[in-house]
Amino acid sequence: MRRIDLPLVLEGKGTKNKKSFKGKSFGYQVLGFGAGGAAGPVTLQFLIIAGGGAGAGGTNDTAGGGGGGAGGYINSYASENSGATSTTACTVELVSGESYTITVGAGGAGGNSGGSSDTRGADSKIAGCGVCVTATGGGRGGPNNSAGADGGSGGGGGHGTGSTEAGSGTANQGTDGKGGGEGGGGGGAGVAAGTNNAGGCGLSSSITGSGVARGGGGSQKGGCGQPSAGTGGGGTGSGNFASATDGAANTGGGGGGAGGNSDRTGASGGKGVVILRLPTACYSGTTTGCPTVTTSGTDTIMVFNDSGSYTA
Repeated sequence: MRRIDLPLVLEGKGTKNKKSFKGKSFGYQVLGFGAGGAAGPVTLQFLIIAGGGAGAGGTNDTAGGGGGGAGGYINSYASENSGATSTTACTVELVSGESYTITVGAGGAGGNSGGSSDTRGADSKIAGCGVCVTATGGGRGGPNNSAGADGGSGGGGGHGTGSTEAGSGTANQGTDGKGGGEGGGGGGAGVAAGTNNAGGCGLSSSITGSGVARGGGGSQKGGCGQPSAGTGGGGTGSGNFASATDGAANTGGGGGGAGGNSDRTGASGGKGVVILRLPTACYSGTTTGCPTVTTSGTDTIMVFNDSGSYTA
């Protein structure tokens, strides 16, 4: 049997993802005629967004709950930002024949008046054969006189809280919520919660082939109008005669806070999403969980809106 050594270029970004042999940044794949050689590692780019946190409920017309924080946002595609406009995350290498579990985190459930049962968003992750990348669920908003919770992005503080009483975001995944006298919005994946009870803005990614904004923070309740939700799927807080709205599904957006009308229930956060991108020549076609599969140029993209798996 004759053996041929062929160069296999590894396209990961950053020195952490390149294998160095003989002083050069490439590896070798050994092919044997008649026997079928083992495939080399496959470089995977990904976007992982956790579930958004719930907005908090209000106890009366003026005591509104804070908005929910966006789910943690980790992006290794091209040179795009990860959460809090941090640098691009490192890619990972998949081993041929191994199965990788994809977990898509649910949004936090909105609670009753007072926010006692509002919840943080659930984590999203990729795990298997030495790979474990986890995005942290968004922090829930704080009810009246209570701080928002920490999370991927932090939840906004409730009515009557001080300027520092808001949830904090996770490093390289999201931003902080906002506190203050009337309460505050939840942090977004890209920008912290702003003034006027607004939620923080999310980030846009072109990993699927075109730009889509995700990871917006939920806004706190308003008066006659509704404060702006963070772009990228954040929910709006309630206003007079208008209920708070949920974070958009599969964006990891935070839910809106409630108060100021007859319905004082905090809104739920949006479910997260996991998006995988790899060279079409390396795509196995073996998945569970019914991801949406498309192509862009020479790459195949899998969008997991629900949990599943991929076998390399």
